[in-house]
Amino acid sequence: MNCVAERILDRSFHALLTSVDFFNQVNLLYGTLTEFCTPENCPTMTAGPKYEYRWADGVQIKKPIEVSAPKYVEYLMDWIETQLDDESLFPQRLGAPFPSNFKDVVKTIFKRLFRVYAHIYHSHFQKIVSLKEEAHLNTCFKHFILFTHEFGLIDKKELAPLQEIIESIIVPY
Repeated sequence: MNCVAERILDRSFHALLTSVDFFNQVNLLYGTLTEFCTPENCPTMTAGPKYEYRWADGVQIKKPIEVSAPKYVEYLMDWIETQLDDESLFPQRLGAPFPSNFKDVVKTIFKRLFRVYAHIYHSHFQKIVSLKEEAHLNTCFKHFILFTHEFGLIDKKELAPLQEIIESIIVPY
């Protein structure tokens, strides 16, 4: 195998492993907010007044629909788990080839995970502070943003809801 192919495989394998890690981190962080992020408190999945996210998985829900934030996160976590469990997308055997659409799937996962971070920061940050979880949230988000920046996984326009926070993370590096 040549160096370029090895680097591509290494990057794909690294993206696979970190997709699982980031999925688990976001799931854990959001899990601490489930009694506060309810359909009554968060009737739509938003990140401040300018950004609303609608759900579509392309299979069961083809046209984006408005859902509450908890329903969006539920759909998202189920969808990501389905993607991660699909061996044709995320090979489990060492040396198994990654599909040609692997990076597109990973980019969609990361874009949607970012939306959960954006919702947490805009809608639940004060609760995170009262739970004394802000250091953990900030550390997880910093790692997430540095990784997505390094691998070009989220388009800049998608990052707009947390642009100020992101600039404080990226600029020093």
